Amino acid sequence: MAYMCENCKKVTVAGRTQTHHRGVAGKRWKKRAAMTLRVFRPNLQKATITVSGVSKQVKLCTSCIRKFKKEGKIKTYKTRTSFVGTLA
Repeated sequence: MAYMCENCKKVTVAGRTQTHHRGVAGKRWKKRAAMTLRVFRPNLQKATITVSGVSKQVKLCTSCIRKFKKEGKIKTYKTRTSFVGTLA
């Protein structure tokens, strides 16, 4: 699968959204709220990690990036906001 975290194997999942609104001024709608299909995707980022002394670039979800930062496998992880400060 292309859109998958390489550590925890988190993938795209299909689901539904449904609105739970009432009608105007608190009255009920005559028809039921429609359910629409949608896709839930993991927040994947490219990160360079070091595993047994070897650097490797992988696609990780943000929860795995946080875990690897705590373990010390990712030394510096540059986000988009860190580049903005260096340009000015």
